[in-house]
Amino acid sequence: MDKKFIILILFVGRRRFNNMWLQLRLYLLISLVFTILFGILAGLAYLLQYVGYIQLSNMGFFYLLFILAFLMVFIQYLIGPKIVEWTMKVKYIKPNEYPKLHRMVETLAQDANLPKTPKIGISEVKLPNAFAFGRTKRDSRVCVTRQLMDILSDEELKSVLGHEIAHIQHRDVAVITMLSVVPMICYMLYIMFFWGGLFSRRQRDSGSMIAIGLLALAIYFITSLFVMYASRIREYYADLGSVQLGNQPHHLATALYKLSISSAKTPKNILKQAEGMKAFFLNDPSNALAEVRAIKDIDIDMSGTIDQNELRILSEKKVKISTGSKVMEVMSTHPNMVKRIKQLSELQETY
Repeated sequence: MDKKFIILILFVGRRRFNNMWLQLRLYLLISLVFTILFGILAGLAYLLQYVGYIQLSNMGFFYLLFILAFLMVFIQYLIGPKIVEWTMKVKYIKPNEYPKLHRMVETLAQDANLPKTPKIGISEVKLPNAFAFGRTKRDSRVCVTRQLMDILSDEELKSVLGHEIAHIQHRDVAVITMLSVVPMICYMLYIMFFWGGLFSRRQRDSGSMIAIGLLALAIYFITSLFVMYASRIREYYADLGSVQLGNQPHHLATALYKLSISSAKTPKNILKQAEGMKAFFLNDPSNALAEVRAIKDIDIDMSGTIDQNELRILSEKKVKISTGSKVMEVMSTHPNMVKRIKQLSELQETY
């Protein structure tokens, strides 16, 4: 068999493995989170019946809890785009205003087989970044800030837009919204049982109620970590999606590097203004300073970019992450930047 043909088969197999592994991790996580939810509700039903608060034939409390949680998420799902537009000061543009930007988004949307080209907006937030949002693929929007367009080359900007288009292609907003139901239910249980038990007139049982509330708070924290882990998986998946749409890994790596450098120089008061929306961003601006310190070792020639050769060298190295960086990553919606660029270096060898 021809050697080139064998190499081609190995490359195709590796591509499929990367895709399947990211999907499998997400599916397992979704199953785990909802299994936890089922266990919580089943355990609560038993405990509440044991202390005499409910009978199994009277489950109105749990039905109400589910209805309230899903109602809150549904309302968030409906009004979410308007909140993002208002918070991020988004102004939608016409094709003749930024023709190059429109052409990039249209081409990427066609390559991603989206049913409709997303609405394109400019965010007036004084921070270099990009984000995508919307209820469905047909209702999707892609936005960039002016600062982002100022610091990136055309190829780097296209790779960033590819990342955002991949988020839309993978229905990431819907996935994270669905997962967020579970910690929301746990938090509602904490409020109802802890504070309800604390002020309960039935002193005999208030200790049990407070214990249930504290347990719900602990599970809220754990499931919130799971949701952030899911968000990090989606970022890796969107990076892969951008490469699959034809963008070179070193262009996206350079874009991430430049974003970190620029965000590290952004005044803290501006960073605080976007704190609540950073989960939508391409990177976490709050960690930018630490990211720059870590990434600078990858930029061997100190050019402010990460070229193909530097990615190749990185692909051959074993990345070491400090304990502090690992803890920061666990508490973040975005992956550690060095690990993220390491994955891009491996994608360069495959695509």
